[in-house]
Amino acid sequence: MNNSYQAWWWHDGAGPQALTQENRPLPVPAPGELLVHNRAIGLNPVDWKVLDSQRGKVPGVDGAGVVIAVGTGVSEHWLGQRVAYHQSLKRHGSFASHTPLAASAAMRIPAGLDNIRAAAFPCPGLTAWQALEKIPARPGERILISGAGGSVGHWLTQLAHRRGFIIEVMCNARHRERLQGLGASVWHPGPLVNDTPFPEALRHRYFAVFDAVNGEHSLRLGDALRANGHLISIQDRSTDWPCPPFGRALSLHEVALGALHFHGDDHDWQQLTRQGERLLEALADGTLHGESILVHDFASLPEQLEALKQRSFSGKLVINL
Repeated sequence: MNNSYQAWWWHDGAGPQALTQENRPLPVPAPGELLVHNRAIGLNPVDWKVLDSQRGKVPGVDGAGVVIAVGTGVSEHWLGQRVAYHQSLKRHGSFASHTPLAASAAMRIPAGLDNIRAAAFPCPGLTAWQALEKIPARPGERILISGAGGSVGHWLTQLAHRRGFIIEVMCNARHRERLQGLGASVWHPGPLVNDTPFPEALRHRYFAVFDAVNGEHSLRLGDALRANGHLISIQDRSTDWPCPPFGRALSLHEVALGALHFHGDDHDWQQLTRQGERLLEALADGTLHGESILVHDFASLPEQLEALKQRSFSGKLVINL
């Protein structure tokens, strides 16, 4: 094992291009931790959105690799296991050749799945699963996914289809064919801009609305819900209730995968990683379909994170080590 590792560190600057590649002593896993030798890194919008909170740290939440060391209290059965993970924003992240990780956050990668596809999964795939868990499973109910063209929408459409929901999506037209192939039955143009009247065809139509645009957009979509409907905010959240009290009696939900890192207990993590491993198995056997992946090398990571910020491409960015 080498005594040093390579990582992209964030100290300060105007954006992703200010990340600096540094060689540092190899970290030693603390009690309850694994040390993962990363083979692939998944890039997500959160990685550039929270850079200013990552001063003095290695950013990055998603990775996949091989466990090469364990801390005290962790079974040696983990050694040599391929794992995928979602890392806490409070810890050194995945933008490195090696990442120390809480063993509770590791998901075993099935034999039929490569590291590239595994690294593309955790943040969007687990977020989509969490979002769907917010509502009762009622096959045949109609739901709307707004901002469905992104990574979370890609997974959410498939997972909702597997549970028997009738799925309508709102997004740019370029995503229409792909999402219909994943289970969406109806496409609507969107997102809704502030000066656009609310479409009457959508009013009081849905059991649940999942919004991945922003909190203001979530609030606008409140009128799309029927009585006792559910509004689930994935990106930001509504600051106001979209209906008067004891009217349609709507339920509001927010989704934040990172919350488990701060407030989750062992049971929460066991449930999340167990479900994550099942979804990785479905990805491996072809019953779930990953996004189109664009692979780049480690040296170009800041450039690719800037491209993600500008969204100058279609597909999922993964860094190969």
